[in-house]
Amino acid sequence: MDNKKIGGIVLLVVGAVLLYFGFQASEAPLEQARESLTGDYSDQTMLYLIGGAAAAVAGLALLVRGRRR
Repeated sequence: MDNKKIGGIVLLVVGAVLLYFGFQASEAPLEQARESLTGDYSDQTMLYLIGGAAAAVAGLALLVRGRRR
């Protein structure tokens, strides 16, 4: 296995974990109350969701790109 494929797997797993924590945080009662009052999630929840999505996409891109070669 080359380094790009290992890096892609690591990024994909880290992204999935961050997305999991982001979705769990968005379902918390305090977060639900904040979202219903202000219309948006807290900065920490958004960081988990955006960072997780970005890491997952980057990991998937590395896996697909490494597979073509």
